[in-house]
Amino acid sequence: MQNKSVFILGASGESGKVLLKEILEQNLFARVTLIGRRKLTFEEEAYKNVNQEVVDFEKLEDYASAFQGHDVGFCCLGTTRSKAGAEGFVRVDRDYVLKSAELAKSGGCKHFNLLSSKGADKSSNFLYLQVKGEVEDRVGELKFDRYSIFRPGVLLCNRQESRPGEWLIRKFFGFLPDSWASGHSVPVSTLARAMLNNMVRPSDKQMEILDNKAIHDLGKAHGVLKP
Repeated sequence: MQNKSVFILGASGESGKVLLKEILEQNLFARVTLIGRRKLTFEEEAYKNVNQEVVDFEKLEDYASAFQGHDVGFCCLGTTRSKAGAEGFVRVDRDYVLKSAELAKSGGCKHFNLLSSKGADKSSNFLYLQVKGEVEDRVGELKFDRYSIFRPGVLLCNRQESRPGEWLIRKFFGFLPDSWASGHSVPVSTLARAMLNNMVRPSDKQMEILDNKAIHDLGKAHGVLKP
């Protein structure tokens, strides 16, 4: 992988942030690009060579060059209905994600990794799960050489932004037995390692869906497997 290029969408979020840190610590790619609506500031020396492409997601077609020449892509882009409203949530989690995937495919990306959600189903009566399921299917129609979908349960992390409901849920899972909690939740560090371990292991599947258990199994190692 060390002669290849990767991009990350959503590196300002908790999952994307941990994923980026793991990629840099493991020195997995020759070029690492963050694609987002604003430039991120890093103090650590390890981040000095990270390339940043600032884009307007409402006009992504104008930024096709940001998606050119990457072998692998990770999409951790997302918002919440409470933060963006129903329309804003659909625009980010479906429209932005799908358009980004289209540009990545046109730009030569071979392996696209999508962070989705446990229970994603385009037929669901719940908007969140419905949108997640719909975008999974529509990205699949682009026919990447390899397409990996990750469906974690509740993500256990310490967000910088305040989400009281999630804080209570994380506390709840923190008091449960590990065997039960691991079936419905996962630490973001485990998710990040699972995404990378899955990436480096050989696969003959064009599309694969990894549920919460598979994410736990793949992310158990403290480091990342070498290709």
